[in-house]
Amino acid sequence: MSDKKYRIILSGGGTGGHIYPAVATAEALQRVFGKDGVELLFVGAEGKMEMEKIPALGYRIEGLPVAGLQRRLTLSNLALPFKVARSVRKARRIIREFGADCVVGFGGYASAPVLWAAQRMGIPTIIQEQNSYAGVTNKILGRKARRVCVAYEGMERFFPAERIVMTGNPLRGSFKADSIDRKEALDYFGFDDKRPVILVVGGSLGTRTFNEMMKASVEGIVSDGDVQVIWQTGKYYEAEMNSFMEGRSSEGVWRGAFIERMDYAYTAADLVVSRSGACTVSELCLMGKPTLFIPSPNVSEDHQTKNAQALVVKGAAEMIRDTEAVAEGMKRAREIVADKNRLEDLKQNILRLAIGDSADRVAAEIKTELKR
Repeated sequence: MSDKKYRIILSGGGTGGHIYPAVATAEALQRVFGKDGVELLFVGAEGKMEMEKIPALGYRIEGLPVAGLQRRLTLSNLALPFKVARSVRKARRIIREFGADCVVGFGGYASAPVLWAAQRMGIPTIIQEQNSYAGVTNKILGRKARRVCVAYEGMERFFPAERIVMTGNPLRGSFKADSIDRKEALDYFGFDDKRPVILVVGGSLGTRTFNEMMKASVEGIVSDGDVQVIWQTGKYYEAEMNSFMEGRSSEGVWRGAFIERMDYAYTAADLVVSRSGACTVSELCLMGKPTLFIPSPNVSEDHQTKNAQALVVKGAAEMIRDTEAVAEGMKRAREIVADKNRLEDLKQNILRLAIGDSADRVAAEIKTELKR
């Protein structure tokens, strides 16, 4: 076996949905090659969250001056072509000085110039596309990528079919259905096992739609007493929701800005009400959770709606639009959770879509390219 030390660049950022699949893959690469058999370098966008998150996890990162196109007309858009050109030049220098054997892109602002530069330098590139609907940049870069690792079927609409590999989305941590005692999870939230549990979760900062939905529904939930609800308000909305609930009963409702034990929350929940970002969808598949998706309308290419629809057509989830959520969201959730047969169908169908070793699958594709 060769004692060569492979040098691999991983690029992705802007959101956790791009960062953590890259980190999960980095961890898998270290398992595959051993820490002494691979040298890893992350490339991100200056000023974005990866520039803090990645070093905190013990990895080296370089930043590019790239930025995204603003949807509204701003002066910063005029500077975008210059930032892209500078980013490509810097990416070429980073690739050359690092001596990269392979470049892997996970999406985000920095991923495009790094992959573009690598392809023109003859360096093998691999794309990990998290969503069911590929963005314009990845579609272009996918034409010259050696492999495109995907999490959804039907991606030959966007990429050359012979280069597509079904890997799923790499996740950090352990996600497995029925791995935790449910009574322990219910006790954590102060719940009993006589009423079903609905988990309403909208991300660490929170989601205005979900909080407005709960504000419109909480009095009915408490008075009817037919369900129990775990309500994550998010940090941004914590004070506002605390003020709203002051003087109101919260019997059967656990409320918090952040859920420290998401493993308990998933285990306790009979139904999850959630956005449909790619990594969230993958977690829910692995946990086998019946889900009512309410896709965020504030994302590029409306990809959350497409992610959710990919499960809905397989009978693996249900979905309503963001505009319907406040008036109909909890009513629909309570109808679903009251139907035991529907819950079981949703559970079995979503479990069929789970891929538990996604990071290792992506790492194996990278290894195959390096050994060619």
